[in-house]
Amino acid sequence: MAVVALASCAFAPGAQAAPNPVVFGTASASPKTHTGVCPKTVTLSTTVKVKAPVALKYAWIFSDGDRSGTRTYRVGGKGLKTVRLSTSVKVTGDARGWGAVRLVSPVKKTSGKVSFAVTCAGEGQTIGDVWDSVATSAEGADTPDAPATPPPTGQDDDKPAQNPVRKAAIVFERTTASKCPLTFKVHGYFEGLPAGAQTVQYRLVGAQEWKSVNVPADHGEVFTAVLETLEWDWETDRTSVQIEVRQPNGLRSNILYYFECGSPSDSERAGFGATAEKIALTAAGGPLVELVADAYLDAVQAVSGAQVALVSRYGFRTDLDAGPVTYDELYVAQPAGLAIDVHSMTGAQLKKLLAYKNPSGWVLTPSASLRYTVKDGAVTELTLNGAPVTDTQVIKIAANYILMGGWQGFPQWEGSTGVYHGGPDDRGALASYISKNSPVKAPKGDRVTIR
Repeated sequence: MAVVALASCAFAPGAQAAPNPVVFGTASASPKTHTGVCPKTVTLSTTVKVKAPVALKYAWIFSDGDRSGTRTYRVGGKGLKTVRLSTSVKVTGDARGWGAVRLVSPVKKTSGKVSFAVTCAGEGQTIGDVWDSVATSAEGADTPDAPATPPPTGQDDDKPAQNPVRKAAIVFERTTASKCPLTFKVHGYFEGLPAGAQTVQYRLVGAQEWKSVNVPADHGEVFTAVLETLEWDWETDRTSVQIEVRQPNGLRSNILYYFECGSPSDSERAGFGATAEKIALTAAGGPLVELVADAYLDAVQAVSGAQVALVSRYGFRTDLDAGPVTYDELYVAQPAGLAIDVHSMTGAQLKKLLAYKNPSGWVLTPSASLRYTVKDGAVTELTLNGAPVTDTQVIKIAANYILMGGWQGFPQWEGSTGVYHGGPDDRGALASYISKNSPVKAPKGDRVTIR
């Protein structure tokens, strides 16, 4: 489930004196039950009474363990105010669940649970992810909507008159366990939006239909939303996804590649961007394996919160030469096509894993966020983003699931905890990373020191 399609905040009338700093009111669902055509949108809401002025920091939590991103709503004026917090959940199949609001600030407190039940008539989705959403927002009803600005002369009402989005990026999230067929979500990230509520139009490159996502007034520097949920199999024969934004400059996002449900087209095989220089593979791993670790982390960090990626030299065959990177070169360099997962472990567990002496002289190569030194069979220095890692610190680490299972020259990750299982295949992640950062320079190959 990816939650919070349209979350809103509205002042409710009739605020009374509250015995506590924060008091939750009655929670409700509209509709509470539904039997009929799906998909169906269910709106969950609750009220909270607070003393203004105050900044409410909160998130929606759900019965399946998922949660929304943390939102901040600033309550203006003075005295007691009653605020309505809402979220709209799109349900595509039979589902029973609940949602609740968890306050982070000004106090830590959780509202009562609001339950809902949906029974779909006909051929609704019955397995997998049946809760879906498209956006988040938080608005106060005391702020009137700004009147629509008429389009410039000669401009159609449904076409943008300017370039409101400075940058658009997309991220992959697989929601099925199988490599193919698979279902995956496309998360969108829009930067540079002007102030105020607005609508962004977009579509998949190659599609005819434009879609819209509503952006709230408090969207911040980066607005994020689930833009698409796609299903691929071998008959689909697709290997890439990209979106374009409906504005005069024809802005397009990065391209996401996934190679486990189809073969690249001739044009794709010809190149996924380029390297600025030769990226070497060394006996221990070196620059090429560091590049792959960076690609792993980039592929899953935004959705999973991963902090570092680890890669074994196992399976790597050759360098990447300078110039355009073809599919054949990707396949020769990294042929496995393994899914990227995220596990968490403590600093002490990580040090033990990194200290393992591989018989072939390989090391566990980290992404740029991690550096470590091994001396006399023990990790003597370990830093994450420049700060020393403590033994009790919990770190989220991305890697392919085979390495985690102990099958690529290093021990099984015993004691680690699964955090995220939605990453793309490793070859697709590398192609996506090179395409987005082309021309790619070779990492220095100095993240691991052996003494």
